[in-house]
Amino acid sequence: MARTFTLLLCLFCAVNLYARDPARYAVSDIPEDLRKGSHAVIREDLMYFTIHSKSTASLHVRMVVTIFNENAKRFAKQAVWYDKLRKITSFKAQALDADGNEIKRLRNNEFTDQSAFEGMFSDNRVKIADLTQGRYPYTAEFEYEVEYKFLYDIVGSAINQHEDVAVQHAVYQLNFPEGLKPRYKTYNITQKPKEERNNGVVTLTWSFENVAAPKFEVYSDRKKSIARIQAAPTVFEFDGYAGSMSSWDEYGKWIATLNKGRNTLPEETIQKVKELTSKLETREEKVKALYEFLQNKTRYVSIQLGIGGYQPFEASVVDKTGYGDCKALSNYMLSMLETIGIKGHYALILAGEGQPELEPDFPSSQFNHAIVAVPNGADTLWLECTSQTNPFGYQGRFTGDRKALLITDDGAAIVNTTRYPAEVNLQSTSAEVTVAANGAAIATIERLYKGLQYENGNLDFMTNGQHDEQKKWLQNHIDIPSFNISSFAIKNHKEKTPSAIVTAKLTMERFANVSGKRIFLTPNLMNRSTFVPEKIENRKADIVTKMAYIDVDTIRYKLPEEIYAEFLPDNVQIKSAFGEYEATFKLDQGKLVYIRKVKINKGTFPASSYQEMVDFFRAVSKADNTKMVFMSKT
Repeated sequence: MARTFTLLLCLFCAVNLYARDPARYAVSDIPEDLRKGSHAVIREDLMYFTIHSKSTASLHVRMVVTIFNENAKRFAKQAVWYDKLRKITSFKAQALDADGNEIKRLRNNEFTDQSAFEGMFSDNRVKIADLTQGRYPYTAEFEYEVEYKFLYDIVGSAINQHEDVAVQHAVYQLNFPEGLKPRYKTYNITQKPKEERNNGVVTLTWSFENVAAPKFEVYSDRKKSIARIQAAPTVFEFDGYAGSMSSWDEYGKWIATLNKGRNTLPEETIQKVKELTSKLETREEKVKALYEFLQNKTRYVSIQLGIGGYQPFEASVVDKTGYGDCKALSNYMLSMLETIGIKGHYALILAGEGQPELEPDFPSSQFNHAIVAVPNGADTLWLECTSQTNPFGYQGRFTGDRKALLITDDGAAIVNTTRYPAEVNLQSTSAEVTVAANGAAIATIERLYKGLQYENGNLDFMTNGQHDEQKKWLQNHIDIPSFNISSFAIKNHKEKTPSAIVTAKLTMERFANVSGKRIFLTPNLMNRSTFVPEKIENRKADIVTKMAYIDVDTIRYKLPEEIYAEFLPDNVQIKSAFGEYEATFKLDQGKLVYIRKVKINKGTFPASSYQEMVDFFRAVSKADNTKMVFMSKT
């Protein structure tokens, strides 16, 4: 009891050490160099995380933000999550005027309390404080405490994560018994934490003063630019399941414990699985048959119930109800594979386009999704079990080209998921265009979208859409200034590297510009780039391009007999570390053939090459918008 009292006293003193009189939050007290150019200034960002035992912890947060304009009004709201294992023990909120005087203090009935996930199986709720004011500037002050009946995640801190928002004062503190030392990793922080010990309790404190508002450069990795602290427990317990994050193997063993014994299927389903695969010869054919069976039988429903947020439903429950979350559906797929002697693996991943990379040297909960990996000789079959429409074996932008944690018999291993090089991510357009003397045109086009370009504009979902939905998609994604669709079709090819073919017949009443006897025509029919990166002086961050791809356009024009070419552009070739571009123009007996090829490279490039990138895209834009000039013979 004495040790617990000392720990709580340590936290209380730390919190009150930095608590300030609201009158000191006058806008005039903010240093001018922090105010200049900022939409808001964070006056206090105080976060204290305390480990009490391997199954209990608490968090105390104090956030005070001065808001200068509507660009930062989001900081006037604070949301705090809770559930049966997380309890909000205190939540206070007040608004202050420019002089630091109180203008609004929320009463208990003025907090919004709602489900965190509408329409899902979840016991997560969220309590929201809204201090939005109509007059600027003002200051929003929030303070809350949360008790955890588990130890699994440790809330970290990002010091300067918001563009155009400066930080006046910030503190991040970890408190823990000596026997439950957590691990931490810092980024863009040179200072060491201040360490204190008192009766077996260790306190680590980082303090920051007057941090200028960051400016994030385009094509950069924001996560690598901000100052942040990441923390995780070493040993922990979640709803009675004890584990360790001292290594990925130990973490993998804990995940395996959660899944153990949840793979039993009804006899009827076992026989159905064997019947579906008995006449198929290869492993891949069998896995595909079961994957399509899963897609037809089940649907995805998110489950966020206590340990259920990390532990799958039993396979028998999914089989009976026909639904489950990513964990349950993946476990169900693995259970079916097991009945026919095929070994698969449960895999954890940080899914979603644009997600940060996994930190392989910091074992911790860095995931939001579960999928299945099936070894197939030198290859691996990756299965997204939550989708009823996903092509078999296709990962795409959601889970492709990143690291995943494979749960093995011995623990875990970090592996790479499917990579999609430029040659796979192809968009190829072929068109026949008949141009009239008045500038009108009729075009028949066929465009192939393959690999990651299969997802352009959510085409992968639209392949299953209704006729009117597909037509609207075409109207929004055919990049021609003015046209009408006479007819169209979308054909879907659901392979491991999927593709879709869009065909359409278009009429364009004002395709070419007519001025007197001259006709001005832009040969690039529907793939004109206007993008040029913004100018940046003295760039600091490395340049990051996320996707490699190739576009090929072959446009054949049938021209009116009564015109001739007055100006024919020269062929264009552009080469850069960022890509390659080629455009050719061939005119022969009233027919013009325009061929455009562009390849964009993926990678990380030094900041010093940014001007080369600007020059490359500027040259591409100029070439794409080149016009040909024709003259009437009469």
